[in-house]
Amino acid sequence: MKIKWALLTVIFTIITVLTGCEPLKVLDPKGPQAKTQADDIILSILIMSFIVIVVFGLLIFILMKYRASKQSKDYEPPHIEGNHIVEIICVGIPILIVIFLSIMSVKSNYKVEATPKGYENQKPLVIYASTSNWKWHFSYPEENIETVNYLYIPTKRPIEFRLYSYGPITSFWIPQLGGQKYAMSDMVTTLHLAADVPGEFDGRNANFSGKGFAENTFSVKAMPEAKYDEWVKDVKKTAKPLTEAKFNELLKPGHVGQSTYTGTHLKFSPAPEMEHGGHHHGSSDSDDKSKDEHMDMNHMDHMDMDHMSNDSDQKMEHNH
Repeated sequence: MKIKWALLTVIFTIITVLTGCEPLKVLDPKGPQAKTQADDIILSILIMSFIVIVVFGLLIFILMKYRASKQSKDYEPPHIEGNHIVEIICVGIPILIVIFLSIMSVKSNYKVEATPKGYENQKPLVIYASTSNWKWHFSYPEENIETVNYLYIPTKRPIEFRLYSYGPITSFWIPQLGGQKYAMSDMVTTLHLAADVPGEFDGRNANFSGKGFAENTFSVKAMPEAKYDEWVKDVKKTAKPLTEAKFNELLKPGHVGQSTYTGTHLKFSPAPEMEHGGHHHGSSDSDDKSKDEHMDMNHMDHMDMDHMSNDSDQKMEHNH
């Protein structure tokens, strides 16, 4: 009786605690990319749960059916050869499960890497999302505005995020809109997302990047196109321009609040793509000047060596 009441108490406690839990954000999608990933997660959980239930059921059946019996000490069980049908089932079913999950994962990867389904014929809103220790910079080249640590996007329109970093490798992640993708310092990675419904979502850096990593977050607000256009007009009327000095100040390690500016840092600190790509991202004019001077010095050194070689040849001919 005591064991029964103890078991009921544990079950009641677990149910009570779980009722206060919020739903997992990755399983509460608000966009087509996130829905694809949530469906894959749920399907994977169902498959694994079925496997666990079957395995534990077989375990209980075998323990009950073939449990130890009262046999004499000199009892020897009969010799039994392997069963090919059982071996095929034990090996074949896991192989089929792995093949199925692999095909499902590859198809889903292609879906989430492409323009969201249903938005193929629309022009995407391009947003450059760059990160520095420990903040996020969102540049809207189409609207010529920039925000720090918060993001406004229109619903029912594809968003093309172009990701890069001014520091260590980070990971851009909005769980309710799609999966994470890395942002690196010397290249731009592209992430396609879309919000089907208005709402406020949480975004963060999902890759450890130092002591300020835990607070390297940002907020996302999706709104209808008309309200988004109103917000853009309001920003252009009220926000201060983003200067190079202010941007360099924002790049210093530390946490800051949310802020809004007209203009973007792309004019004086472009993203590492096309002619700005490679390992020279973030180099200043003085760095370029020093590189040119170094090349000129090397050129002069080669000229001096050639001149010395010619003089030496002339002396040898004269002595001869």
